[in-house]
Amino acid sequence: MKKLLIAVIASSLLCSTVYAAELAPLQSDTEPDRTDWTQLDTKYGALPKVDKTLKVGGVSKTLTNEYWRSLGQGYQNVAKKYGFTVAYQAAANEDDQLGQLSIAETLISQGFNGLLVSPQTDSNLEPALETANSKNIPVVNVNDAVMPNAQYYVGNVQKDNGVRVAKWFIEHHPQGGKVAVIEGQPGVYAAGQRTRGFKETLQANGKFTLAASVPANWSREQAFNAASTILQQHPDLIGFYANNDTMALGVVEAVRAQNKASQVAIFGTDGISDAYASIKRGELTGTVDSFPVLTGEVAMDVMIRLVNGQKLSRVISTPQALITKENVEAFSTKDNSRLRQLLTQ
Repeated sequence: MKKLLIAVIASSLLCSTVYAAELAPLQSDTEPDRTDWTQLDTKYGALPKVDKTLKVGGVSKTLTNEYWRSLGQGYQNVAKKYGFTVAYQAAANEDDQLGQLSIAETLISQGFNGLLVSPQTDSNLEPALETANSKNIPVVNVNDAVMPNAQYYVGNVQKDNGVRVAKWFIEHHPQGGKVAVIEGQPGVYAAGQRTRGFKETLQANGKFTLAASVPANWSREQAFNAASTILQQHPDLIGFYANNDTMALGVVEAVRAQNKASQVAIFGTDGISDAYASIKRGELTGTVDSFPVLTGEVAMDVMIRLVNGQKLSRVISTPQALITKENVEAFSTKDNSRLRQLLTQ
């Protein structure tokens, strides 16, 4: 299966040489052609009138992770508001790269007017992107893997997730100490950038030692096993940063099992409800919330503009915030208007 996927992607990339030459490989964190989500109306005007016959396809990594279900809820919120059709589908799991590609290609063949895609890796949906480009169907890459040939991307600054956590450690542990990273899936842009932001910020401080940095492939069980081993090897460890909340919650279990909860700080990324609940219980130290429902709403706003012929920045950046016990209650609001106010203060 992996050989087949590689062959399909290689063929697509070969066919898209001319297109790629016109568009520099996307690095979403550093792309200079960007607009903040709060500036869409100011820069491009009010949202165009929405045709109720519009059909938008959403292609997710998986629905087993709350983050991706929440992103889809954001898509549905906008579709319900304006009365058009959205189909949100996902692969069976985060390793089903061919299954995700098949979903994207099927939506294209069914005549959907645009695709909002969250690739499992930076390359597995490239063939679908090429097909959509050939049919002039707009495609928006929405968090968190990044297709190099994507013309549009909506999401937060992935590197800043790790930077925010590192700054917390610098503030709360001025003497430094040993820390570890539980990485996501190897080869995925977001995982690499989150880890890089954390490492580089602590290295610049000069008082911290990176005891370990190992992938757990977004898996709670793998994170539990990796964290258990790291704690045994480094009993003086003071903290973990996990590339997503699912893995962070696995780390919480490992830390608790070794009776080190008072010693070891644990941070995740995404801001899922289980992470918020864990923070309130005093288990998880924090998470970097990237507000998936709001991100989904912004991405659909971008799609509506593209379908109506607007030319937008290549990257539309969405918000993120470090959530700890100090602000978890405020950011637990279910009031979308209130959340937007908090994020623009």
